Amino acid sequence: MQIRRTLFFMLLGLAGSNPLWLAHTQTPAGQPLKPNVVFILADDLGYGDLGCYGQQQIKTPNLDKLAAGGMRFTQFYAGSTVCAPSRSVLMTGQHTGHTWVRGNGGGDLQTLRDEDKTLAEVFKDAGYRTAMFGKWGLGEIGTPGHPNKQGFDEFFGYLNQTHAHNYFPSFLIHNSERYPLLNVPQREEANGAGYAKEKRQYSHDVIVDKAFEWLDWNAHKPFFLYLPFTLPHANNEANRDLHDGQEVPEYGDYAGQDWKSPDKGQAAMIARLDRDVGRLLAKLRKLGVEQNTLVIFASDNGPHQEGGNNPDFFKASGPLRGIKRALYEGGIRVPFIARWPGKIKAGTVSDHVGYFGDVFALACELTGQPLPPGLDSLSFWPALQRKPQPQHEYLYWEFYEQGSRQAVRFGQWKAIREPMLTGPVQLYDLKADLGETHGLAAARPELVKRAAALMAQAHVADPKWKVPAAK
Repeated sequence: MQIRRTLFFMLLGLAGSNPLWLAHTQTPAGQPLKPNVVFILADDLGYGDLGCYGQQQIKTPNLDKLAAGGMRFTQFYAGSTVCAPSRSVLMTGQHTGHTWVRGNGGGDLQTLRDEDKTLAEVFKDAGYRTAMFGKWGLGEIGTPGHPNKQGFDEFFGYLNQTHAHNYFPSFLIHNSERYPLLNVPQREEANGAGYAKEKRQYSHDVIVDKAFEWLDWNAHKPFFLYLPFTLPHANNEANRDLHDGQEVPEYGDYAGQDWKSPDKGQAAMIARLDRDVGRLLAKLRKLGVEQNTLVIFASDNGPHQEGGNNPDFFKASGPLRGIKRALYEGGIRVPFIARWPGKIKAGTVSDHVGYFGDVFALACELTGQPLPPGLDSLSFWPALQRKPQPQHEYLYWEFYEQGSRQAVRFGQWKAIREPMLTGPVQLYDLKADLGETHGLAAARPELVKRAAALMAQAHVADPKWKVPAAK
């Protein structure tokens, strides 16, 4: 193994700044570009949590640099307002009225099927090497939704969100096997039976290191690397008495702040995420693949208020109303950044209205494959090139928790209905009222009628996801 690794880096050094494996980038005119693609997905990061989106108290220099080197989107949306359905939308190119996993239901409710074609399978069909390091949430071991059965050659991390709440777990999963960590349950540590704190392994750090190892061995061929990191999600079960679920090895630059400990932890988690985005970009540069790698960064939904975290303290939603689990803008509009040196103009900002489902069509276009029928996906490659961009007739979301709700955006208009299917429709003009503070339903009944028709069109009933009965 060591000899192979040494030989690899010798060849890398001989290749210099123009490695031989970049020959696949020299495509004839009109042929697919086939770039490497890295998709980084933060967990519960708000629209206002990054400096490039207005954050003042938490420093995110590497993500700000990523945005400065590419395109920052101001009207891009997650697939849902919670993790599993948002990831299902990303993987399948279908909105939550159609995709198979529509909520955090667990078990069969949260498992993709054999017939679901995923984003990873698109890349695999194009000859890419595919890997995922982080949190999956769409299928367990022994189910058709397991990552290795959904197009990923390699998987390392968490299979479900409950396991992913713990940043100091006793194990992670490598493909279908347990990968032990130097951690023990907290109850044992309290009795003095565990490892010393300085020897404990922070899951995020282990996941990042494993991703970098994979890049060392696979960067010489086209690759798709999916990095759904768990930061800055809280540990919902940790330290309940102290209301501090923001688990980090240390508070870093925020240790001396006169803040509550959950706020220090939240800032430290975002700073650690930012640090590792910087490390990733440096890694791509060192391997000589930076110029032919499209890097996308996003968050799976709006910011949380769990584990003692107060999203208002950092203005985590920025100018938007709502947080995670809401279908107001703060629950679903997310930071979205794309960088590809030489292909995406540096320092650009796009107001294109898109969502996670569109990444599927983008992947098909970049790899020269037809878009499968029946998807809710529209490539935003023209927007990345600052060219005329086709638009969705509407974007749609539905949510089954907290009594249920659904939302639709069409043009500048946004409608929300709670409970879904039967409740009154709220209407907002996002162009004039970004904070969704002035309801217009009474004044614009024709738009309310159109919104209701679009909701009815988008929602396909699924017996797995029962809409709560109206009270």
